[in-house]
Amino acid sequence: MRLLTAIEMRALDREAIEQWGLPGAVLMENAGRGVADQLEEAFADLWPGPLLIAAGKGNNGGDGFVAARHLQNRGWDVSVLLLADPEDVAGDARLYLDLLQRSGADLHPVSDGAALLASIAELPTPVLVVDALLGTGFSGTVSGLYAEVIDWINALGVPVLAVDLPSGIDASSGAVSGPAIQAELTVSFESAKVGHVVAPAADYVGDLSVIDIGIPQALSFQHAGCHHYIDVEAATELFPERPLDGHKGIFGHLLVVAGSTGKTGAGILAAEAGLRSGAGLVTLACPASLNVIFEVKLTEVMTAPLPDAGGELTGEALPELTLHCEGKQALCVGPGLGTGTPVSALIRGLLAATDLPLVLDADGLNVLASNGKLFRHRAVPAVLTPHPGEMARLLNLPVATVMADRLGIARQFAVEHGVVLVLKGVQTVIAAPDGTLYLNGSGNPALATGGTGDVLAGLIGGLLAQGLDPVSAAVLGVFWHGYAADGLLDTIGDAGMLASDLLRALPTARRVLLQGEIE
Repeated sequence: MRLLTAIEMRALDREAIEQWGLPGAVLMENAGRGVADQLEEAFADLWPGPLLIAAGKGNNGGDGFVAARHLQNRGWDVSVLLLADPEDVAGDARLYLDLLQRSGADLHPVSDGAALLASIAELPTPVLVVDALLGTGFSGTVSGLYAEVIDWINALGVPVLAVDLPSGIDASSGAVSGPAIQAELTVSFESAKVGHVVAPAADYVGDLSVIDIGIPQALSFQHAGCHHYIDVEAATELFPERPLDGHKGIFGHLLVVAGSTGKTGAGILAAEAGLRSGAGLVTLACPASLNVIFEVKLTEVMTAPLPDAGGELTGEALPELTLHCEGKQALCVGPGLGTGTPVSALIRGLLAATDLPLVLDADGLNVLASNGKLFRHRAVPAVLTPHPGEMARLLNLPVATVMADRLGIARQFAVEHGVVLVLKGVQTVIAAPDGTLYLNGSGNPALATGGTGDVLAGLIGGLLAQGLDPVSAAVLGVFWHGYAADGLLDTIGDAGMLASDLLRALPTARRVLLQGEIE
């Protein structure tokens, strides 16, 4: 699903009005009428009210004025709280405010705290509120009269419908730095905004409905935006085909380079996830001294024991490891490999020796510390899968700094290094080398346990081996991974899931996605 920033939405509106000749008043009328329609559908049991529409003086308020007129015509008991002097309302919003006033609406203009208190005392106690205070152009921190009204609305304890997005959240970043409306339903126009789905703002949105306001589809398609939300529909389209006459030789051979003393489980999970992805074959390249462990634990995965020292691979393994790359379609490097200098040297040598599609995870990411431009030469962008702590170490930044601007940091890193960056966490972010961002729509807190990242790395590696391009493999792998965890909520809940539980859930999640058995 496409997501737009505030700037992108304004550009789309401006082009529709100035270049295509679509009057802004028509767009506002369509938006306000759409809000009224959505309100009646969602809150029919609350008719006839009383209903309060809280409006600002801008276009968001204008949408509210239109909705108020339509709802009043449909028999709702409507009051409008306007946080401005009516004379300060301009443009299309003024047109609809004048119409509302001529219709005899119960209008309460307020411009200060005293007037607000007086109006609150006069207003009937609402059973439903429409938030039309601030629109997509808002950023920063709400203060003053607007903050007082937002706090008052939230304290009412009644359902709130937000027009376009809850007032107080940033449409472009999802930031919430002060008071913000807690909506039960948000009705947005033409496209969802980044702030609708990005934490922490997503927690204020409630149910999201995106409605058509009449912008020509041909124009809308020209504004694709650079943010996308990964949902069931988007992910399902990416699954590789499985022809009826297929065999293991055409579904790809993944080479996993993983494991060290104390971390054999990481290699086992990544290798098995490669098979669960649908790859035809998986080979695990591992320290020779630990090979017996892997052979006991892995039945379907082949192993390739390599020279090691103290349970970690060494540079002496490079020639043999390079030979093992022959006939493979992709690499998964890093889970549980260890952090020794020989391991990093081995990975650097491997990356120089082969151009196979690659996912680099966990300990494998340490090679970036010594060579930030390591991946620029690759014909196919590498997929990197750090969690916020690893991302912070790569950039020498506090974790809090990374978390404060996950989208911006992920995009900058992906563009600078020419990689596909999977920044894991709540709503994992996938950043492509061209700056496009994908925000994941699956997953739950059960994933916050050791080993699930290894499963993700092997899953993405297996999809690469099956021929998916790096962006598609990362997008599908992340969503499928989270969706499998979502499927376990009913039986396991949001805590206590093991990474091995997740492994077993992957095939069922794939079947449900492809067969459309969505609850």
